[in-house]
Amino acid sequence: MPEIQNAGSAAPMPLLFLISDTGGGHRNAARAVGQALDRIYPGRFAPVLCDPLSGPGSARLLRWVTALYGPAIRLAPWLWGAAYHACNSRPAVGLLRRTLLRLADRPAADAARAQRPAAIVSFHPLTGMAAVAARDRSAPGTPVVTVVTDLARTHAAWRYADVDLIIAPHAAVPDPGRPRRPAEQGWATAGLPVTREFWGGPLLPRERAILRRSLGLSENEFLVLLTGGGEGSGGMARRTSAILRWFADVDVVAVCGRNARLKRRLDRRAARSGGRLTVTGFTRNMADLLRCCDLVVTKAGPGTIAEAACCGAPMLLTSHVPGQETGNTELVARAAAGRGLPGVQDLVAEIGRLRENQGAVEAMRTASARMSRPGAAADIAELIAGLVLPGPTSAASPARPARPSRRQVRAESAGGTTLSAHSPPGATVRQAEAAEPTGAAAGPAGATGGPAGAAGGPAGPC
Repeated sequence: MPEIQNAGSAAPMPLLFLISDTGGGHRNAARAVGQALDRIYPGRFAPVLCDPLSGPGSARLLRWVTALYGPAIRLAPWLWGAAYHACNSRPAVGLLRRTLLRLADRPAADAARAQRPAAIVSFHPLTGMAAVAARDRSAPGTPVVTVVTDLARTHAAWRYADVDLIIAPHAAVPDPGRPRRPAEQGWATAGLPVTREFWGGPLLPRERAILRRSLGLSENEFLVLLTGGGEGSGGMARRTSAILRWFADVDVVAVCGRNARLKRRLDRRAARSGGRLTVTGFTRNMADLLRCCDLVVTKAGPGTIAEAACCGAPMLLTSHVPGQETGNTELVARAAAGRGLPGVQDLVAEIGRLRENQGAVEAMRTASARMSRPGAAADIAELIAGLVLPGPTSAASPARPARPSRRQVRAESAGGTTLSAHSPPGATVRQAEAAEPTGAAAGPAGATGGPAGAAGGPAGPC
């Protein structure tokens, strides 16, 4: 792939990326944009991750509140939905800002003071206000960008902060029919960013068989991948059991994320499945699993949908988190890339139908790949670079890199890319990836321990 060579020997410009580990999508979006910046502008930027809501330097009250997210969406999604809608107005967000969210200002400002970033980028609806406060306190004049990681709608919190640019998927932009130019109205559209292992596109049937063999999975059996996002939500246990009970010739891979209780439960089920069930927590091989499966059964999380589409995986969507994931199932269904099947019996019936109709599976696979936006991270990277590089961005990047081949993507991803607790404090995106242990694989899916730690700058404020 052609790359833009770094002019001169100037030190890379730091960029402050604000995230929070509620779910897995915000961190992954930040990683994806950091990887795209490194590919398009090698050596020009040094993104640093900071979690002002739940990171080591955040307020204890904020850490306690954000820790409730996972249990809430798993055990009482209706309660989360009520909270989402109660806060989905500018007055409500303003009240939240004047009370709880003020606690996020100090760690974000400390990180900005330590890093002196060329831009501050927020990847979470509740960190945009802290990004603006960090600019005003520690880095006056620094551009502030919000990258929306929801797919079909934007909560009022995404739009509350006085940022220079909001980048969102087309369906999530309010009144998307109106043309918007970033310089005039502060909005730009781009797809949901996915990390580099998803940039290479779907595989051919022969390549899928080879990949399955390399992962220790059966080449011939119908393969269903179950996932519930970073929190392992969406009733995965009962759906896994139903599939194994109804079909003797269907294999299942279950990715449980950080839900250790679910993983222990499914590990016990796997021990008596005769090798038909593979269970993992967070995994480095998610792109490989999505590329080689016949179906992915998942909740309608935006990150999982974007990643599945880039891999051409047909989707059966079983649930959604009320609020931010509402409308995602309809987007996938309109694209003919999948269906919404909230009931277990409906899910089992659809798997049975598709298992006997390979043509329908291939049609869904084609539609899924058609709705993908593997270049979204590069689009966002260029928008950010346009705010901080001198002169027009076309001068800084005369030739945008082409999409990498599948072989390039797999080679670049071979060392693992998950940011985790092994990342040193203040690590850049690249340093944190290099710090990943290489011996954390567990079974054919290659599970890792999960992305537990957020990097926060040399002073360790986050």
